[in-house]
Amino acid sequence: MPDFIQANTNGRLHSAHETSLTPLNRGYLYGDAIYEVWRTYHGVVFAWEEHWQRLERSATALYMALPLTPAQVVGEIKRTVAAFYRQIDHRDTDVYVRLQITRGSGPIGLDIALADRPEFVLLVQRNPSWSEAKTRDGLHLSLATEVRRNPADSLNPAWKTGNYLNNILGLREARARGADEAVMTNHAGEITEAAVSNIGFVQGGEVVTPPLSAGLLGGVTRGLVLAEIARRAGLRAREATVRPADFGRFEECFLMSTTKDISPVGRIDDTTFRVAPDSAVARLKAAFADYARAYAIAHPELQI
Repeated sequence: MPDFIQANTNGRLHSAHETSLTPLNRGYLYGDAIYEVWRTYHGVVFAWEEHWQRLERSATALYMALPLTPAQVVGEIKRTVAAFYRQIDHRDTDVYVRLQITRGSGPIGLDIALADRPEFVLLVQRNPSWSEAKTRDGLHLSLATEVRRNPADSLNPAWKTGNYLNNILGLREARARGADEAVMTNHAGEITEAAVSNIGFVQGGEVVTPPLSAGLLGGVTRGLVLAEIARRAGLRAREATVRPADFGRFEECFLMSTTKDISPVGRIDDTTFRVAPDSAVARLKAAFADYARAYAIAHPELQI
């Protein structure tokens, strides 16, 4: 069952295709929800603490209570992944784990006092990956021009919430041009990130990625690249403002995300970038794989 998705709603295991929440749930009505995504490497939930801390920050920003402790979430993840493996009949695949928490249900109305209690849904599926061709040749990105990244003083992109229309519209525009992903700018014309990934560039042995102040989600993979992975790959790393006019001065480009870690970019519209087995991005990807392998060995308590 390659497309099977296992769900866990408030502790009840079931197929994700089965209805499990009332239409009065505020996550459905208003996007009044937060979420995090983990993935496994070598059968271990990766970067558990970093993702949990970001979930807590999102909950605090939305004045939302979390219905489970960290230990309880780990337990529910293990139960849900075990049920998933029973359905696909083997364990030799890494998985994607999504935890979504809503403020709950209640009478129709925006007032958060109408919500009864927080609810959670866990979703587990095979971890997605780019095709061999995309990994070999690099992704095709396109600059979104019809929509800008929403500003931090409106709906902060640093909060991982159920409100994703901004990203959806940016990605729709890129896909309409035949691209794999979008590149989004803020209202000052600065590069922020892709629709579902952070973006980085390489020039002269240095990794450059837009600063958080540009208005973007502080990705866990991005944070690891800045703090550790770039150094392990023999590269320097820094944050710096990037504009579309700067694309041509960079040698390489890549995306960073939880599910696909480091992904090479072959071009952004008409600007091409180097993609090769001996590239800096390839070294970053190899260094990340080594880091993930060491993490799995060091965290047997997160084995699923």
